[in-house]
Amino acid sequence: MRDVELRGVYPILATPFDENYEVDVESLERLIQFQLDAGVDGIAIFGNASEMYTLTEEERDLISQIVIKEVNGKVPIVFGTGATGLAQAIHYSKKAEEMGASALMVTPPYMVKPDAKRIYEYFAEIAKVVNIPIMMQDAPIASGVTIPVEIMVTLARNCPNIKYVKVEAPPTTIKISEVLQKAEGKLKVFGGLNGMYLFEEIRRGAVGTMPACEFPDVCVKIFSLFDEGKQDEAKKLFYKHLPLIRIGTLAKYAMSVHKQILKDGGIISTANVRNPNVPIEESIKAEIDLITKELDLLALNGMKKTV
Repeated sequence: MRDVELRGVYPILATPFDENYEVDVESLERLIQFQLDAGVDGIAIFGNASEMYTLTEEERDLISQIVIKEVNGKVPIVFGTGATGLAQAIHYSKKAEEMGASALMVTPPYMVKPDAKRIYEYFAEIAKVVNIPIMMQDAPIASGVTIPVEIMVTLARNCPNIKYVKVEAPPTTIKISEVLQKAEGKLKVFGGLNGMYLFEEIRRGAVGTMPACEFPDVCVKIFSLFDEGKQDEAKKLFYKHLPLIRIGTLAKYAMSVHKQILKDGGIISTANVRNPNVPIEESIKAEIDLITKELDLLALNGMKKTV
């Protein structure tokens, strides 16, 4: 798996919590199986949608072990290893490689906002200490830090294992085209922002997407249709699901929205989120129901059969 080229749908795995807000192992195992049943190309852990910023190192280790065991080599696993400083990021990155990560997704430091020189040094130093591919995560809405395209390209030229970038700077489409033009084949691009521009990103040359994990079947189908030359069908499927994608980006509530849908389908036991995320409100639950009743989501199939 470590030599595999990353391509396709790599959902960011949510972290299920039980009634006591501890990691819910049984729900996590069901969630992993759900992704595999949906036909995903890979799984990503410790992204923003994993609430990674709320996890202890012991919890990260537990989740890593469970994911690796349940995936059992079926698909690549990408570990998020970004941190607020270089020393922590190196620690997480080396540990992820030792545990069996196929690749790393790395955010820039996001507490003290780094300048261009510090961004370059941060990624270059991480690249020196691991041998697996690195994906730079350009997520300024979440991190407050934008990675300049020139820095991305220079890093890719100077560091052979920096091979990917996840573009989440809106509008993602414009930056994706700029990266691909300037990188001259040295960087491959994944889209983010919960798949908000998924169809347009694929058209512009993105090789993959990393959305939240409650609608992997939809993303897999869109990629499949596009690969088969059925662009119009892919476009219609994407536009049909845009309300679902959009509600999964609500500020403060996004994590609880993802989890509520998974809970509604019986995949995870609670929709609990940890501080600073905000628990879901009844008004948002009602809006989720308005959207999902128009769709045929794999995540809700179990629930629909029992209604």
